[in-house]
Amino acid sequence: MLTGTVQWTAQERVVHGKPAAEVVPAEIERIGAKRVLLLTTQSLTGSRLIRDVTSALGDRCVGRFAAIRAHSPREAVIAGAAFAREVEADHLLAVGGGSVVDATKTMLLALWRGVRDVDALSALAPKRGAGPLALLDSDRMRMTAVPTTLSAAEFTNGAGISDVQRKVKLSFSHPRMAPIAVILDPAATLETPMELMLSTGMRAMDHAVERWCSIRPHPLGDGLAIQAMGMLAENLPAIKARPDDLEPRLNCQLAAWLTQLSAAPGVPNGASHGIGYILGGYAGVPHGITSCISLAATLEWNEPVNGERQRAVAEKLGRPGARPCDVMRDFVKSLGLPTRLGDVGIAADRIPELARQYDGTGPIATNPRPVRGADDLAEILKLAV
Repeated sequence: MLTGTVQWTAQERVVHGKPAAEVVPAEIERIGAKRVLLLTTQSLTGSRLIRDVTSALGDRCVGRFAAIRAHSPREAVIAGAAFAREVEADHLLAVGGGSVVDATKTMLLALWRGVRDVDALSALAPKRGAGPLALLDSDRMRMTAVPTTLSAAEFTNGAGISDVQRKVKLSFSHPRMAPIAVILDPAATLETPMELMLSTGMRAMDHAVERWCSIRPHPLGDGLAIQAMGMLAENLPAIKARPDDLEPRLNCQLAAWLTQLSAAPGVPNGASHGIGYILGGYAGVPHGITSCISLAATLEWNEPVNGERQRAVAEKLGRPGARPCDVMRDFVKSLGLPTRLGDVGIAADRIPELARQYDGTGPIATNPRPVRGADDLAEILKLAV
């Protein structure tokens, strides 16, 4: 008999298909916030999206923090939290991709717990095997997200940031880290570079495939993951072919949402995601690009234990009967994205060094085919050479 628990986040609303500049003020009014700090990246500061949202907020926007970089460095989190205190913000608005969203989530944690330096922030990262941080009465401030990529970070109550000095990712989880509201405006993605848009779409595909092939599948997760796979397979190429068409962009945003909902029954990811954390934190590869490289290699390595299950992946990508790992590599290539470690400047002789970063935790530990240590992980990485 199947037993388990479906755990939802503390997210209240997802508004989709409407202009962000129209929805943001209405959501801020509904929430009751008076002093909103907008958080973004330097590359978005001059965008029409930021101008329109800032203008729509009017006097409620008390400042803008645009120093968030790729992989959400600890230093940016602490600086953003300090600025939020300075302007006496009562709500955070993240406008950007996964790095902006994850940094903003972690800023909430820093504000809730009075954290003012990077070492104190790192100390809050849960130890191996620990669950989410406990909910305290002081954990009240919330955030809203307007995503500009397909990372789907806005749909989780977890966040990953970077310790640049040690070249590792720090992960946090808290019931109220999930944005209280998410605004899916396809027009908000129009100024996102095509490679970033498509590669984060592959990150969403990675979520869907790994949940479908998970060591602990669930009927709810299966239904959401397989639907998302089909939507992404159809609409990512459409974005590339018709960049100005909002319909496939919205479809991909909705698919990315489904991929994260598929985790609610406790369905874990596998080695592809864990390799992504290593390639991102240790080697500086953008998160979306890590999935372009690691997903097909992981499918190939897992084939002996879940090859039958993988057949649905090839079917959803339009090539029933073909080998799923080959189908996935070809799909990534068709989007004009890298598929090999060498494509991002990582030579084969670095594989042992990368494999040694595996500490026995995280998604690699829940891979369908057990990864027993650095030697096994190196074998997966060799499939991506």
